[in-house]
Amino acid sequence: MDQSKTGPAPEAEMQPGETVADGTDGSNALLILPIRETTIFPGTLFPISIGRPISIAAVQQAMREEKQIGILMQRDSSNAEPLGNDMHRVGTVANIARYVTAPDGTHHVIVQGVERFRVLDFQQERPVLIANVQRIVEPSEDGAEIEARMMVLRQKAVEALELLPQVPTELVNAMQNATSGAMLADLVTAYMDIPSEQKQEILETIDLPIRMEKVSRLLSERIEVLRLTQEIGRQTKAVFDERQREAVLREQMAAIQRQLGEGDGKSDEVAELAAAIAKAQMPTEVETQAKKELRRYERLPEQAAEAGMIRTYLDTLTELPWALPDEKPIDIAQARKILEDDHFGLDKIKQRIIEYLAVRKLAPQGKAPILCFVGPPGVGKTSLGQSIARAMERPFVRVSLGGVHDEAEIRGHRRTYIGSLPGNIIQGIKKAGQRNAVMMLDEIDKMGRGIQGDPFAAMLEVLDPEQNNTFRDAYLGVPFDLSRVTFIATANMLDTIPGPLLDRMEIIQLAGYTAKEKLEIAKRYLVARQLEANGLTAEQAGIDDDALTAIIEDYTREAGVRSLEREIGKVLRNVAVRIAEAPGEKVQIHTDDLVGILGQPRFENEVAMRTSVPGVATGLAWTPVGGDILFIEATRAPGKGVLILTGQLGDVMRESAQAALSLIKNRSASLGLDPALFEKSDIHIHVPAGATPKDGPSAGVAMFTALYSLLSGRTVRSDTAMTGEISLRGLVLPVGGIKEKVTAAARAGLTRVMLPARNRRDYDDIPEETRKSLDFIWLERVDDVIAAALESEPQPEAPASVH
Repeated sequence: MDQSKTGPAPEAEMQPGETVADGTDGSNALLILPIRETTIFPGTLFPISIGRPISIAAVQQAMREEKQIGILMQRDSSNAEPLGNDMHRVGTVANIARYVTAPDGTHHVIVQGVERFRVLDFQQERPVLIANVQRIVEPSEDGAEIEARMMVLRQKAVEALELLPQVPTELVNAMQNATSGAMLADLVTAYMDIPSEQKQEILETIDLPIRMEKVSRLLSERIEVLRLTQEIGRQTKAVFDERQREAVLREQMAAIQRQLGEGDGKSDEVAELAAAIAKAQMPTEVETQAKKELRRYERLPEQAAEAGMIRTYLDTLTELPWALPDEKPIDIAQARKILEDDHFGLDKIKQRIIEYLAVRKLAPQGKAPILCFVGPPGVGKTSLGQSIARAMERPFVRVSLGGVHDEAEIRGHRRTYIGSLPGNIIQGIKKAGQRNAVMMLDEIDKMGRGIQGDPFAAMLEVLDPEQNNTFRDAYLGVPFDLSRVTFIATANMLDTIPGPLLDRMEIIQLAGYTAKEKLEIAKRYLVARQLEANGLTAEQAGIDDDALTAIIEDYTREAGVRSLEREIGKVLRNVAVRIAEAPGEKVQIHTDDLVGILGQPRFENEVAMRTSVPGVATGLAWTPVGGDILFIEATRAPGKGVLILTGQLGDVMRESAQAALSLIKNRSASLGLDPALFEKSDIHIHVPAGATPKDGPSAGVAMFTALYSLLSGRTVRSDTAMTGEISLRGLVLPVGGIKEKVTAAARAGLTRVMLPARNRRDYDDIPEETRKSLDFIWLERVDDVIAAALESEPQPEAPASVH
């Protein structure tokens, strides 16, 4: 149905006692002013703000024609363009006392209610509402009932006014001077705090006794509410008296301070913060936010809890290094010297760092890669970052990420929480004091996911040069540019780092040190550092080279040098006791002195552990703390052909053992083995150090060699170690960790290593000293293993109980 079409209003029956104005049918045309959630009563003066075109047009037309206007309330206040069907049917005829257009364009009208009217139908709906109405004459007020009701209503009205905190005198006088029950009822309803729908119901009640009864009932309910509110107010006042007293005392104290010339502390503080904001050279967006928070802080009382939070936030903003300092050009020669002075060996690593610094020198505004040093503990990853900072002449800050499992540790906490702080990244920048600092993200592989979020995901934005120029810390709430920070990460292993984060970093592998490198490091750095730590000088104590070599080989077994430094510290502490008790000549530590200080050697040469018994092979393993050697032992006993695996082996390593046995079975004829051995014997493969979990495919060659040695009776050469994966076709497949494995073989005193031929690409990564100390045999097939690893003469098979 077309709602814009006018139509007759639903006919309403006249209520008892309702009469209409004089006329043939008691009706006339009237301009209608629609209003929302407001009811105007006869005899009241009321201001109305209007803004809709239909309302403005009605008022202006009534003013031009000097006519009265009818005021009707809408049924649905959300309707911006009401039609006739949207309006109540009973309203108030009013005179327009004043009409004003304010300078801001709003329209205001003051109306005075005259009498009620009822809509018969709508003659026009646009551009203004015009209705055909009946004017309703107030019924007669003769009789004792009306007079009695009027007295009760006036008494209750005065009682309600006395319960209000502030009441205009004119309203009290109007209530007391009302000359009719209808006027009193309408006046009370107009000023009573009740919903507009209840007021409309009173307006539509024409019968005077019923109307006065409804008003009295509603007024009684309001009096009860006012009494209850007054009682609660008295109870609450007692609670707040102490706080008000404290506030008054604080104000008096501030007044006394001002009288003494000490000034307004809050004003001085605000001025100080404003000066700090101006000095901080913040970006426009950040400065706008800081000034906004400063205005809030200025308006808050000093004792407000939020004032302290805002003050801490502003302090954090002003202390951050927003401006980029003047960057000194990088001196490549000086950088090379610093790296050489701080670190021994690591030639390829140093060369990559020099390349990195050269690029930063030539393209200072470019997006530099994120370096990630990966290697065993104690090989110098963190100290490399410190050397880079020295070479670039920038502050160095270290952020430890080990054990971080909360995203807020990276991005910060929202300021809505009590005790919230910026994340570790922003705190590191604040500590460094420069926006172009060198930040070491230490142990990035040790972060973990928790119920508080994924810190790895938060690091994606930090380590992305395309995004970190607008890094948004949750505490700051404004972007901070991290693009000029030189990020360097460290890790022991890459398996726990998610692929997307790994993709953002350039991986630089650091292998363990050889015995000779450890000796040089000890002579150049460790002994001097421990002498200073223990209060000694080079003139008082020393350790000769043979003693240092003995400590390296017999008392430590690691890829790095931390344990070596601890052992040197033990030796020098023993010397310190002797010097403190009896100062004298210089104490020089020799090899013979070590047993008395450090005890018996904890590690034997691995070659000494080998035997000439068939069925034992030496493999090479990779661990997160560096390479290591691994013994594979095999034995057999009468049985039904069962393969037994022990040593806490993982699934992949078990499959390698099964593959090695299957390969030997298939080739038993060509290898000169009796096939009946497999049907009548149970074969047991054991990998010692059973408390340590082991897994991976690279022990396949060693398992094949141990099994063939066992079954053929030929022993494996004791100076040889091997690594590689095997296939059922007899191929030797490449494996990882070659650099660490070969370094471990040299450290254990071996002289020969057997590696997959397809791992020749890793040969250049092996330290030159290690390459010179070893013979390399490159394996294509398992036949190459048999030819190179086994002694030529078979040995008598030892009893099974030996193994």
